[in-house]
Amino acid sequence: MSGIAFKIVIPARLGSTRLPRKVLLEVAGKPVIRHVWEAARRAGAEEIVVATDSEEVVTACSAFGADVQLTSAGHQSGTDRSNEIARSRDWPADTVVVNLQGDEPLMPPALLRQAAALLADDREAHIATLCHPLHAHDEWQNPNVVKVVLDRRGYALYFSRAPIPWPRDQAPAMPAGLAYRHIGLYAYRVAALAEFSSLPPAPLETCEALEQLRALTHGYRIKVGVIDVPPPRGVDTADDLRAVAALLAQRDARI
Repeated sequence: MSGIAFKIVIPARLGSTRLPRKVLLEVAGKPVIRHVWEAARRAGAEEIVVATDSEEVVTACSAFGADVQLTSAGHQSGTDRSNEIARSRDWPADTVVVNLQGDEPLMPPALLRQAAALLADDREAHIATLCHPLHAHDEWQNPNVVKVVLDRRGYALYFSRAPIPWPRDQAPAMPAGLAYRHIGLYAYRVAALAEFSSLPPAPLETCEALEQLRALTHGYRIKVGVIDVPPPRGVDTADDLRAVAALLAQRDARI
């Protein structure tokens, strides 16, 4: 896996709704976006670019040495922002690009490499992502936890906010060994990234508010790697920010 060539784009939108300006909020003495960038650097990518809609983020990232680029304010998603970076830098069509959200300061670098390797090793896949087994019944039923079901070769059959798969004869018991939580980390080939970004939203995508359903609707194959231990939480709320600060303090105490 260490020999996989890939690039990382970190979409970092300033105008987040639930926690305004979260990518620039300080945790453990650094802005969130710097922690994300440092995690990306440990993954061994050829190139790492922060893609943002804000001059403030450009200034902050430039101050700590990141390669950062101002992108269109009209993008609807981090995927579209990543596509603009790939196009503007003329990355070849078969280049593997990992999309790491700018609010994931504790994402393990090994998972970035794993997502890239999944795609690089499977020419039939257009996109790669990760999931982990669900063990808690309340998470399986929580609409904020995105579930995924897989075929026997590890391709995604469907993603949903609903508790899937639904055991007809034992409901509402969670089906052991079949329920997986999706991890919002993606790897794309540049050609697939460009095609995907040009597609209009699909009805299923709009219904569930899940961008990956656009890919499935249009026949894209999404390879899903199963990991045993979920990554630490990202930063969506003030509570998340406090939790991340505590986890970073624990990590630093061990170093």
